[in-house]
Amino acid sequence: MAEAAVTMHMDKGLDHTIIGESTKSFIDGQNGVLEYLGIDIDDLARNSTFEEVVFLLWNDRLPSADELESLKSELRAEYELGSELLGMLRLVPADASPMHMLRTMVSAMGTMDADCDDQSLESERRKAIKVLAKTPAIIAAFSRLRKGEEPVAPRADLDIATNFLWMLNDEMPGAASARAIDVSLVLHADHGINASTFAAMVTIATQSDMYSALTSAIGTLRGPLHGGANERVMRMLQEIGDIDSVDAFVQESLASKRKIMGFGHRVYKALDPRAKYLRTFAKQIADETGNHELYEMSTRIQDIMEREVGSKGIYPNVDFYSATTYYSLGLEIDLFTPVFALSRNAGWAAHVLEQHQDNRLIRPRCQYTGPHGVAYTPMSDR
Repeated sequence: MAEAAVTMHMDKGLDHTIIGESTKSFIDGQNGVLEYLGIDIDDLARNSTFEEVVFLLWNDRLPSADELESLKSELRAEYELGSELLGMLRLVPADASPMHMLRTMVSAMGTMDADCDDQSLESERRKAIKVLAKTPAIIAAFSRLRKGEEPVAPRADLDIATNFLWMLNDEMPGAASARAIDVSLVLHADHGINASTFAAMVTIATQSDMYSALTSAIGTLRGPLHGGANERVMRMLQEIGDIDSVDAFVQESLASKRKIMGFGHRVYKALDPRAKYLRTFAKQIADETGNHELYEMSTRIQDIMEREVGSKGIYPNVDFYSATTYYSLGLEIDLFTPVFALSRNAGWAAHVLEQHQDNRLIRPRCQYTGPHGVAYTPMSDR
């Protein structure tokens, strides 16, 4: 008996396609809701820490005090880069894109791991720990090396956010600054099946390895339509220059249909829930670091945009205020996306581990639109 034909549907961009099931994060774009394992993102941002969120995403529950300390110990034992990775970093051109650098370094970790091809959940989790723990040191060391400064060794007594700023600036950050980075890491840790998470899932679904999956994700995040938005927000603010130029810039941009960076989202048609608490933190950090006008410019842009296009569902997203926060903390603009990658390592690994447990090769189809029956033309007749 002939096999029944399969009905195929065109869904360019996969906007309306469910590719599987996940427990990790829930998004309601119409009402501006984001939850990790059912917990509202604003609640997590106000009360949790990045390490606790990592445990939540990897284990589908909040940790006990002992479990959280155990995870912190595992991470801190992997903070050091080692001579091999540090030697490779010294060979990276100073003018290289930090995202190219990060992708290359994560890929290189696979060549240094004898258990790279071990696909057991225990082995894959160990690799995820290693990448997550070493990424802050990679970013900070590259930032210093390209300025002619020596890398600062990580401190095993510090959490990820504090340790990152310590290695970046060679000085202990204030509590508010460290907390601002920690909150940003919490907010960016996972976001459904976004492009980079999907890339990681496609890679691991072939029964590849954690390093390859995370490398795929970093390469995908690098694209300006995905991970580079906060960099473009900051460059827009620099282009505007001062608070007195905001109104004219926004009105002229709207009139010419030029995109205002940091507004609108592929999923959210309401205020991005990740932006609520971050706006508060952005003000605090801007005030403390002497960047109050930068924050004033941002809020003025938001006021105008809400008045002009808020009815169309165009609101500020998480990138709009993370740009102000990162810049006020002294991060170079091209490090914004690597810090995004640092955070999203948590979600990428969570989905990779989840995919392992119920794997199926991801193999979508495409609609062929080319010709048929074309005869080969010999070289002499072309």
